[in-house]
Amino acid sequence: MGRLVASLAAAEGHEVAATISSREAPLGAEALAEVLRGHDAAIDFTVAEAVARNAEACALAGVALVEGTTGWSEHLEGVRASVERHGGALIYGANFSVGVQIFYRVVERAAELFRAAGYAPFIEEAHHSRKRDAPSGTALALRGRLASHFAEEFSVASTRAGHIPGTHRVGFDSAADTVTLTHAARSREGFASGALVAARWIQGRKGVYEFSETFDEILRAAGG
Repeated sequence: MGRLVASLAAAEGHEVAATISSREAPLGAEALAEVLRGHDAAIDFTVAEAVARNAEACALAGVALVEGTTGWSEHLEGVRASVERHGGALIYGANFSVGVQIFYRVVERAAELFRAAGYAPFIEEAHHSRKRDAPSGTALALRGRLASHFAEEFSVASTRAGHIPGTHRVGFDSAADTVTLTHAARSREGFASGALVAARWIQGRKGVYEFSETFDEILRAAGG
């Protein structure tokens, strides 16, 4: 993801002034802030364990952070407090794909209709074998949207295999039939492109934002 973000950023005319690899010796938040200071934005697709440090470093450096890593939701309030304490800016999301953001909205409307008709929901997701968190952040976001319409428990199934970029399927089942809605990523380019859109949007802002909650405003700002 880091290489893809850098490639797309350069293609759009942005200057990639620093690249920090997870293979390098880990820096503390203050040391990392020195590396980041003076940049317009940072985009992070690393590991959940690094998010708190990266967010604090960006806030200390006055650099807006786009956080695409998943699996750190239990630390959100601590990260929020750190960013706000230092006057930083952070936008995070389970999935920065524009298509997925629209998919969320389609699923939520479908849930209203299928609940009224007595259907039972389920979620299936599949990703490449190197993805650590399961269910995915996107699947958890979908579960939250369905849970607001269905009181009963329902299944969320995960598959990790090969090189699958990401597939999410939401189903509604009845005795008569099954209806499924599917989003299948062809590559990770959609995630990287959305992260760059978010990086442009957050310039000049302060505070913590969730990508899907601000998506409509971001899309308008991007001319969509």
